[in-house]
Amino acid sequence: MHVDKIKKLYRLTSMKIIAYLKPTCGWSMGVRAIMKKYNLEYEDRDIINKPEQYAEMVEKSGQPLSPCVVVEGVMLADVSGEEVENYLLSNGLIETNDLAPEAPIDAACTDEEHEAMRSKTIRFF
Repeated sequence: MHVDKIKKLYRLTSMKIIAYLKPTCGWSMGVRAIMKKYNLEYEDRDIINKPEQYAEMVEKSGQPLSPCVVVEGVMLADVSGEEVENYLLSNGLIETNDLAPEAPIDAACTDEEHEAMRSKTIRFF
């Protein structure tokens, strides 16, 4: 294997990514689709069913909207999958590929998804 490919593979597998996501949400599914498209390892933190993870997201991002994604210590607050992809590409953390994402990467939650989450969301502010 070529040395540059080995370095690139190492960077992809060692990059620390934490994603604060809702279990079912258009924006969150878009972020997951980007992670899968580029085969990126990440920690998926459920902000609906785990109030402590929601509180952590708000504390770290300084705002209550999701998704929020932390890439190598850089907080991307209230972002779509498209915005995450653009950040990763523009910073040379990934290379473009021709794979189609498995979900829309710039779509909001449906009314049904919002309603289902409304009863579970815990607000601390």
